[in-house]
This record gives sequence, C-alpha cells and structure tokens, in this order.
Amino acid sequence: MADASFQKEFLETHNAYRAKHGAPQMTFNSEMCASAQKWADHLLSINGLQHSETKDGENIHYKSSSAGSNPTGKEAVDSWYSEIKDYNWSSPGFNSNTGKHNPTVVWKESSELGVGVATDGKTVFVVGQYRPAGNMMNPGYFEANVLQGQCTT
Repeated sequence: MADASFQKEFLETHNAYRAKHGAPQMTFNSEMCASAQKWADHLLSINGLQHSETKDGENIHYKSSSAGSNPTGKEAVDSWYSEIKDYNWSSPGFNSNTGKHNPTVVWKESSELGVGVATDGKTVFVVGQYRPAGNMMNPGYFEANVLQGQCTT
C-alpha cells in the first residue's frame, strides 16, 4: 500500500514534470487511490501486467529483484516520464516508443490522480490512475495536451 510519504513524492514528482510542460498541478482523489490500490493488489496476486477496465487513464510500473525492491514514488514517475526522449514533437501523438506512459504524466487536461502499490518484498507493482484520462487519439488532442515546454529528464 502506498504510504503517505510515497503518495507525497508520487504527486510532487508528477507536478514537477507537469510544471515543465505548462500543465496545471494535479490533486489526489481518494476514490482513485482505492481503485489503483485494488488493481495493484490484483497484479501482485496474478504476478502479471495488464490494464484494469477503468475509464480513467492508467500507468503501471513493475519491478522485480531477487535482492528485494522498495521503489519510491519518484522512481515510478521517473520511469514513465523518461520516455520523453522518444517523443516526436514535430509529429505529436501516440507512438510505440513513448507508449502511453509519458503523455499521461503531463497530459494537460488530467487534474486528478490516484496511486496504489503492492509488493511481496521482491516484486513491486505501482498503479497510477488519471482523471480525466489522457492519450486521446482524436485530432489535435496531443497537440493541446502534451506541451513541449522545458522537457528535460
């Protein structure tokens, strides 16, 4: 379960990246945190990666190590945001190199966030959920919501 320190770091990291792209800050939604936690617990129970059936946006971070793993909120968000290096600013939109992760972190219209963490000590699943969902494929949506700004990793 995401403790207060993990949640704080998770939200602050999102908002720091969003500020670089001119996107407004997000706030936590307790209903979404419960949903994200339920899905993270499910992923750990099946030891597999798949998206939930939520109507919200969703990112999943997975890490496994025989030595044990204890990720921070920043680590999960950094892993999603790091895909920015592959984003094609001259042809905005979804592409296989950035997947859904990076645009979701900085999607301008998203305003609420939920997070859940499940671990058995060696395997960790972090689920982030976003409302309203981003990565809409409609014409002009990426241009309006994934702003170039000061994108550095």
